[in-house]
Amino acid sequence: MTARTLSREEIRRKVDALGPWFHNLDLQGVPTAPAHFLGDYPQVKWRRFAGIVPDDMSGKSVLDIGCNAGFYAMEMKRRGAERVVGLDSDDEYLAQARFAAEVSDLDIEFRNLSVYDIAALGERFDLVIFMGVLYHLRHPLLALDLIHTHVARDMMLFQSMLRGSDTVDPLDADYDFWTTGQFDRSGYPKLHFVEHQYANDPTNWWIPNRACVEAMLRSAGFEISAHPEDEVYLCRRIERSQADGAVYPQKG
Repeated sequence: MTARTLSREEIRRKVDALGPWFHNLDLQGVPTAPAHFLGDYPQVKWRRFAGIVPDDMSGKSVLDIGCNAGFYAMEMKRRGAERVVGLDSDDEYLAQARFAAEVSDLDIEFRNLSVYDIAALGERFDLVIFMGVLYHLRHPLLALDLIHTHVARDMMLFQSMLRGSDTVDPLDADYDFWTTGQFDRSGYPKLHFVEHQYANDPTNWWIPNRACVEAMLRSAGFEISAHPEDEVYLCRRIERSQADGAVYPQKG
């Protein structure tokens, strides 16, 4: 008996055995996280920006970095994406994702791979999904650089927790050494460092404000095409000049 032919009660028992779940998925009528503190998450968030992703993804390849239980990877497969790969560094999340995809009869490849090691994939994808990951990383800009350098071909769907001001100040391209007032403005790009924990989560390391996350995306070589939801951006990969910096700088 395969997961696709399990009864609802058998699915429920497997869901309980694989829990707790962060993604509330509907597996043949069985919710995986019905008491989620954010409600029907991530479906409730997806509804606010689902329209920026083409309804027809036929012939497209998708890479979901930090896929958790696979909600977005499965949504892309349902839209007809030809190849979908989900990455996570947590085996428990990957076990959930594989079970959910099998129950849903969706052909998705899931791999245990860190964002820092994505060069090992050796391929580029039409759409990279990088949602809910940046603020869990000790080296967030490096991750964006690696995505740009190794796996992004065209578009990136990006989300990060944001804290601080949502104001984005206009800035000069350069300031002299003695000009410091811009750093105190709320609309200056700021990346807040969490030394211990935030929201009872020791993996929350760096939380940007809006100005900062937009500046980081541009710095890594991603042009912002749409901002449909407070924390969500659709970006297009563009070429960077060498002067913009490299993942591994040649000079110090």
